[in-house]
Amino acid sequence: MACVCCKSVVIFLLAAGFSGVVCNGEDSARSETSSRSLLQNGLGATPPMGWNSWNHFGCNINENIIKETADALVSTGFKNLGYEYVNIDDCWGEFKRSENGKLVAKSSTFPSGIKALADYVHSKGLKLGIYSDAGYYTCAKQQPGSLGHEQLDADTFAEWGVDYLKYDNCNTDGSKPEARYPIMRDALLKTGRPIFYSLCEWGVDHPATWGGKVGNSWRTTQDISNSWDSISSRAELNNVWADYAGPGGWNDPDLLEVGNANASREEYGSHFSLWALMKAPLLIGCDVRSMTPTTRDILGNADVIAVNQDPLGVQGKRVTKYKELEVWAGPLSNNRVAVILWNRSETRAMITALWQKIGLQPGEEVTVRNLWKHRTEPDTRKGRLTASVKPHAVKMYILTRIHQ
Repeated sequence: MACVCCKSVVIFLLAAGFSGVVCNGEDSARSETSSRSLLQNGLGATPPMGWNSWNHFGCNINENIIKETADALVSTGFKNLGYEYVNIDDCWGEFKRSENGKLVAKSSTFPSGIKALADYVHSKGLKLGIYSDAGYYTCAKQQPGSLGHEQLDADTFAEWGVDYLKYDNCNTDGSKPEARYPIMRDALLKTGRPIFYSLCEWGVDHPATWGGKVGNSWRTTQDISNSWDSISSRAELNNVWADYAGPGGWNDPDLLEVGNANASREEYGSHFSLWALMKAPLLIGCDVRSMTPTTRDILGNADVIAVNQDPLGVQGKRVTKYKELEVWAGPLSNNRVAVILWNRSETRAMITALWQKIGLQPGEEVTVRNLWKHRTEPDTRKGRLTASVKPHAVKMYILTRIHQ
């Protein structure tokens, strides 16, 4: 839902200086309206975590890949870190529906059917996600969309044991997504099965402004690609809508590219850190069956994941910018603040976060936890935090107030 602000959260945010994320006036009215018309599915209290097939496999998927991915999430320990959704993207279905109008799994690649696959994934303590489209055909045009078949398809997904639906926006009738997406919302609710509802209309109609009444997450950007420019620009675009995210509904700058081999360790570290701070869905987009140690270290950083999953549920955002040197920050539960020093330039640089910019009082003293070094700094800080940051890299911290 959009910008959920209970009284205690409002008081904390005002005290911390994060007035931009506090609901007041028009924002408060929007929040109250959203809270009255939420999905009622009980999902999305924190951003979803898991895996999606598209970035690495595209249409080249089959049931063995899905099963082996579920196995890998367990064997790597990623399941225990919170990665629970195993999401099949486009190209899982036959081009034609069955005689009774139902979607059908592609016999050549999913011969056991989606129900059997869901049972397997559930047996691992994980959840299965699937893909459809609010148009006549999906984006790859290899299977039908759900336009005009919303209730039948929702019932089918529920019968199969699906736990997550990514709903795309290709090949439509030309109507606004604001009109089509609620139809599937209502259909999913009518099934009685809790199914996380992920809206994917690429930010075209500014879904952050209406998605809180419709889905558990909404894409704020076009598709990400495996490049530094794409990663950086998606963070920039997603930042615009920071005030609309909160428990029950999250801004989605698209899947993680970490591990897909086109970027450096520093760039992938920045990618993961920013997505965590922005409370974006953490959906792995690489082949988890063959991750390198570096990829495992990045995606498996429990300290960074904890920022993403913090129960306060406030999206962090950019608070200062000087050329290509940026400071991002956001409040956390237990009176803490998460901070990222991000160097988007081509040379190493010193970056400073000033207390008054990140939600602290100038005289406050804090302890500093470095989330990539996994250590608490030996001395406390007061007034500012300065560090030298490599090009395209971040340094990420949690600052905890010392109460005197």
